[in-house]
Amino acid sequence: MTTPTAGPAAATPPDRGTHVAAGVVTALVGFTSAFAVVLGGLRAVGATPTQAASGLLAVTVAMGAATVLLAWRTRLPITVAWSTPGAALLATTGTAAGGWPEAVGGFLVCGLLLAAVGLWRRLERWVRLIPVPIASAMLAGVLVDLCLQPVLAVVDRPLLVGPVVLVWLVLLRLAPRWATPAAIGLAVALALASPGVRDLAAADLLPSPTWTTPALTWGSVVSVAVPLFVVTMASQNIPGVAVLAGFGFAAPLRPVMLVTGIGTVLATPFGGHAINLAAISAALAAGPEGGPDPRRRWRAAVVAGLGYLVLGAGSAAVAAVALAAPAGLIAAAAGLALVGTLASSLAGAFAPTTHREAAAVTLLVTVSGVSVGGVSAAFWGLLAGVLTHVTLRVTRP
Repeated sequence: MTTPTAGPAAATPPDRGTHVAAGVVTALVGFTSAFAVVLGGLRAVGATPTQAASGLLAVTVAMGAATVLLAWRTRLPITVAWSTPGAALLATTGTAAGGWPEAVGGFLVCGLLLAAVGLWRRLERWVRLIPVPIASAMLAGVLVDLCLQPVLAVVDRPLLVGPVVLVWLVLLRLAPRWATPAAIGLAVALALASPGVRDLAAADLLPSPTWTTPALTWGSVVSVAVPLFVVTMASQNIPGVAVLAGFGFAAPLRPVMLVTGIGTVLATPFGGHAINLAAISAALAAGPEGGPDPRRRWRAAVVAGLGYLVLGAGSAAVAAVALAAPAGLIAAAAGLALVGTLASSLAGAFAPTTHREAAAVTLLVTVSGVSVGGVSAAFWGLLAGVLTHVTLRVTRP
């Protein structure tokens, strides 16, 4: 395994309390800021409430175990997360012809592709050949409908959703890191007061892993596996490497891809969609918040992984409350959680002038929601963008 490349240890003795605090914050922010997106994505591709709760449990436990393993073995502050962009992609994919088992088959193939990157570096190079602006435009196209949910929900239920949006906006100015968790926390609190949540039985709040045998079809590979793999690599794994490098750590890509790929495969039969190298939340453990000595920040990552395992035990209760909440409430909070990602994706798509036409084509085809031959718009958007890019590159002097 790889050792840290960060500078010498700080003169100040390591603060174990800092490691624990940073790890707990990493786990809380990572889970609360996106669990609603994960549930929405799983439900959109055909999962029942029970299967979606099982998927949330599986992917939370998988990313917790993977974080502990990688941080402990490498002595690097490596944190693993579920694929939030991937879940957002699923939310716009729609139910496959073969239903939930076919979607699970797509998750399985995605996990195998992620593991293959660790074994076969050429696959990683192929993914890197897809221009970043085109991958960003595909992700932006996927996120547009989701980020519109707060707007629509405020119009439909202003007294219910309005306070959630207001809390998010105020904290976005005062404490940006906590804006999304606070908004989702308020949404959950409001949900707890609703009749649907009060009527939940105690059994609904207990973890219940549900097995689904994956169904491998052409549709599951093209509509689910390939777009999920591309968006996970382009929007999570590659940026995650860059975030760690920014703090002086060289991420060992081979073990990271093997562990996250195998973790995805193991979580798949229980509904987990994909885990990957954390990007946004990675900075919470790898940065100064993780401790004064860079060489000991891996301990914060271990605490984060243990935190995910604890949160996984309570994920069934979280899922039950979210799914029984008033219509539009949790979806609005999830949309707020993705606004920053949408902004970053649009900036990445249209900042380079040399790719703007191809990025625009990708965005338009993806937003259209068109499905041909049972294949989702995200795949066609990616294909159209690449073809446009290649055509313009050949025809322009």
